[in-house]
Amino acid sequence: MLTLEDYLAQDARLYPEKTAVITRDETLNYAQLWQRVQERAKDFPKGKVIAFRTTQDIDFLVTYFAIHLAGSVATPLEKATPDNLFEEISARLSACSFPEGTADVLYTTGTTGKSKGVMISHRTIVADAENLIAGQGFSHELVFVIHGPLNHIGSLSKIFPIILQGGTLHILDGLRDAEVFFDAFKAEGKYATFFVPANIRFLLTFDAQRFAALADRLDFVESGGAPLSHADMLQLCEILPHTRLYNTYASTETGIIATYDYNDGRCLAGCLGHPMPHSRVVITPEGMISCQGDTLMSGYIGDPELTATVLRGDTVYMSDYGSIDDEGMLHIGGRESEVINVGGYKVAPTEVEDVAMSIEGIQDCICISAEHRIMGKAVKLLVVMKEGAVFDKKTIARYIAARLEPYKVPQLYEQVEKIARTYNGKLDRKHYKN
Repeated sequence: MLTLEDYLAQDARLYPEKTAVITRDETLNYAQLWQRVQERAKDFPKGKVIAFRTTQDIDFLVTYFAIHLAGSVATPLEKATPDNLFEEISARLSACSFPEGTADVLYTTGTTGKSKGVMISHRTIVADAENLIAGQGFSHELVFVIHGPLNHIGSLSKIFPIILQGGTLHILDGLRDAEVFFDAFKAEGKYATFFVPANIRFLLTFDAQRFAALADRLDFVESGGAPLSHADMLQLCEILPHTRLYNTYASTETGIIATYDYNDGRCLAGCLGHPMPHSRVVITPEGMISCQGDTLMSGYIGDPELTATVLRGDTVYMSDYGSIDDEGMLHIGGRESEVINVGGYKVAPTEVEDVAMSIEGIQDCICISAEHRIMGKAVKLLVVMKEGAVFDKKTIARYIAARLEPYKVPQLYEQVEKIARTYNGKLDRKHYKN
């Protein structure tokens, strides 16, 4: 079986002068990148789990590939991980055993609290790459612009198919500087990028015109990590009419599972498409999504008991409700832990949020569970209004009631200045737990 580093060596042999990676400070071709990786690999021991802080630059790639090439396991941690926590995690990892063929340990909830170190194999990396190539059309000519943190599967996984295809990576340090982001697409070429939904909402709100100007160069745009509102999907289809727009079902535990180009003329809300070649999806009798195939994790490092709660046999059991339609496409219905139980009815907050976000004056929102003196639990909608828009509870309620079943319509409404989100842009539902 070829590893990612085998493909990198092949790229250096076949396309030595091809641009491999672009960053703010430096650009390397494949021959130069491979040479640096080989040199850096001499600095690492074999058979260890090696933690390092993530940087959005060429040094990250060199370190990541070099650890693999040396025969060790790469563990990229948040850039801002405090020294004492970094040392604690490193010590904990050094005491753990791992299966043969392990490539990475990726932490799923950052490096605070009860983080879970997910073990990813070399086979999984290649299977993820092949899934993305088949499902989204990564090619040798593609320039993929990465602006998300490289220690998370959403951005890290885009390195894999680019290396398999000998394409080009353009790495940015976040989206704080819009000028830098749009400059990444200024040269003639074939581009793609990945966003979490919060980033898409930001661009559609503040830079929709410049985003639309990329229509002729954007081959495809992928979103993942959280549900993308149907309103944002429709707006993207409008401003990028010829760009493939993908919603992807993926997680650190499952790898890259399914993807759907919603710019297909139908723009199906909640649809995540067909499982890709190395993946299978099964809906359990309880209506939950379970995944099989070569992209699955090997387990949580140092925690076989926790592993057994999620990975049983050849199947990873997720906490997402889902269904398979007549075309064999996966649809998601919300996370089990987020579903609001009101009077015996189950309400998926994402469904309410999706409708609310299509209201003209709403900038952002979150649907939560709240105490109710009569009903016990009630559905509550917190909204951020656009500048100049008027907050009117009755108008919002009537709009939602015309589009959802009565039990899903929030009983409580509140205007807020902002919605709490996690460091990577997801709605921070834990912040509102009562």
